[in-house]
Amino acid sequence: MLALYKSVLPGALLSYIFSTVLGNNGTSGGALYIRMVGTPEVQFYWSWPLFLAGAFLAWAIFHMME
Repeated sequence: MLALYKSVLPGALLSYIFSTVLGNNGTSGGALYIRMVGTPEVQFYWSWPLFLAGAFLAWAIFHMME
């Protein structure tokens, strides 16, 4: 269960970095569904499918290390 909590940060970082790079180039990423989210003061690119894939990958790695 601890591996699940530890996997959220790497999944979020992966999604933020990839979404920012792809979103600034003007692409939606196809199945990644990259879009601009946030408040009017703070906006950034985000992808929920990419976050879930990154969190699952990190969870699998952390789970195997236990």
